[in-house]
Amino acid sequence: MGSNGSCCIPGGKRCTCDIQPAELKRVTTGALEGMVRLPGGTFLMGTNDPVGFPADGEGPIREVSLDPFYMDEASVTNAQFARFIEATKYKTDADNFGFSYVFHLFIDRAIKGRLMMMGRQLRGLEWWYHVEGSDWSHPDGPGSNLAGRMDHPVVHVSWRDARAYCAWAGKRLPTEAETEYAARGGLVQKRFVWGDELTPDGKHKCNIWQGDFPKTNTAEDGYIGTAPAKSFEPNGYGLYNMAGNVWEWAFDRWSPDFHLKGPRVNPVGPPTGDRRVTRGGSYLCHDSYCNRYRVAARTSNTPDSSSGNTGFRCVRD
Repeated sequence: MGSNGSCCIPGGKRCTCDIQPAELKRVTTGALEGMVRLPGGTFLMGTNDPVGFPADGEGPIREVSLDPFYMDEASVTNAQFARFIEATKYKTDADNFGFSYVFHLFIDRAIKGRLMMMGRQLRGLEWWYHVEGSDWSHPDGPGSNLAGRMDHPVVHVSWRDARAYCAWAGKRLPTEAETEYAARGGLVQKRFVWGDELTPDGKHKCNIWQGDFPKTNTAEDGYIGTAPAKSFEPNGYGLYNMAGNVWEWAFDRWSPDFHLKGPRVNPVGPPTGDRRVTRGGSYLCHDSYCNRYRVAARTSNTPDSSSGNTGFRCVRD
């Protein structure tokens, strides 16, 4: 593996605005259609896998106990988010800031040339561009739309946007522990959602990068960008795309070491901090740089940041 940086999530603090309460509020009002009931109980969270990123706090392996909960069987789609926008007239952070981050392969060539001249590439992650006019309904920037993508995960949504949608739906964001428990699908300490082999019998099991990152994606799994939210086989709990496709926001604030002494029953991250956890990896993750499609992998971003490969799903109690 190359750098231990996260190739997949651009961003960084754009305002000092993580003012949401630290305590997780349980909710039991949201509709259960399209959700799966997970039994909870005790599971082994984390990993000691040598191919991981110890600095991210992936380990050590520890016993964690969770109450039962319901989880969306798939990421929130563009169609679902459109209904939220129509009902509430909500403005996303990308709308309010006037820009989001778009991966270079999806930007019109003429626009890309102008952006390069303007210095709109993200320093250190030059494959990401600051594109004015990109948002959830214009995922590739001005002139793009959602045609053919209504069943794909909504992207260019911040943690705050995801939380607003959850509140409207009578649900909440999952904790990091709930996300990992759900992703494991009943398997114990496997590297991936489906087992220990990335492509068992040569079969692609999720939407990640194939080829030479960040230049050429051969799309051997069938997709260059996002895939429909219900692509590939669901895991043992009936959940789709718990690895790859899009990063998904968790409720927890980020820390690489809070869990070393933190709670083990329905754990939530630290009470303070300016970043929020994301899980699952995306269509841009590749073993040469960022193999964070592993089930125990984790990273973070500021709660007002958005990009073309980050979405979310909801849970309720």
